[in-house]
Amino acid sequence: MLLSRKQAREPEEGDLIESTTPLLKVKHLTKIFPVKGGTFGKIVGGVRAVADVSFQVRTGEVFGLVGESGCGKTTLGRMILRLTAPTSGGVIFDNVDISELSRQKLRPYRHRMQIIFQDPFGSLNPRKTVGAIVGEPLRLSGMSAGKVKVNVEEMLATVGLPVDSYSRYPHEFSGGQRQRLGIARALSLRPDFLLADEPVSALDVSIQAQILNLLMTLKEQFNLTMLFISHDLRVIRSLCDRVAVMYLGRLVEEGPVEDVYTNPVHPYTEALVGAIPELDPDMRKKDQEPAGEVPSPIEPPPGCHFHPRCPLVIDRCSVEVPELSYRNKDRRARCHVR
Repeated sequence: MLLSRKQAREPEEGDLIESTTPLLKVKHLTKIFPVKGGTFGKIVGGVRAVADVSFQVRTGEVFGLVGESGCGKTTLGRMILRLTAPTSGGVIFDNVDISELSRQKLRPYRHRMQIIFQDPFGSLNPRKTVGAIVGEPLRLSGMSAGKVKVNVEEMLATVGLPVDSYSRYPHEFSGGQRQRLGIARALSLRPDFLLADEPVSALDVSIQAQILNLLMTLKEQFNLTMLFISHDLRVIRSLCDRVAVMYLGRLVEEGPVEDVYTNPVHPYTEALVGAIPELDPDMRKKDQEPAGEVPSPIEPPPGCHFHPRCPLVIDRCSVEVPELSYRNKDRRARCHVR
């Protein structure tokens, strides 16, 4: 069973989660992928996968990013970690703009910012032993072979794997165990910031709860700040302090998790929340998913991208993009009607 954050551990005075200091600032990040066509493969257009996204992740919190598949969540996460180059915009980490840093100057921040990938099968090199996979970041940081082995064995125990895993290969492990290996590798350098990109979507439901509970425990143990990407609103509600809802490359709503879930402003958020059957009826606005299909990102609708599917649409929605404006000090939404 997946524990809620309150069940996992009651917050205590002085917890990092109470901090309002942002560790990460995302500023106007945009990514346009070129579209080629014709006989000579000329660029004939572009897909705006991420469009002018800005938000902050406070020190010690778990910030959720949620939306349907293809909305740009993973692309946004990869740009934050400099795994994908942005078309425009910037990333401020611990008051340093890392967007334009050279590879050499970026290296210390690589140690402090790590990622757990979605696919536990494809993210591990099948030709290397567990000791080599988990210990690779440590060796690259200059740690001696003896210390690497000790640290890797300690980390394997921390994520719930036996010490004899050190000399085994990834194919000898189950999917849940492989994801534990990915977590061990990500935490081997003791990072400050952890990006979890759909870390349980490829796992069985029973295993998902185990991995999520492990992440909650490790978050407290290592004082991590986390950005958790998922399409599952139940998972986001259980783990996260604040959440941003993304639709077709744009943020449409952001705020504290309970506020967003119990009082959604944007019609898209309302539809997503209403599609969760486990929520109490009093919390549900609708018992169905958003109507219609997600438009093509190659030719998105003008104005508000959600207007072809929106039950509250007005003429203005189809011609003017609504601003992501503050509704109070900690709530933002992008909607002309509300």
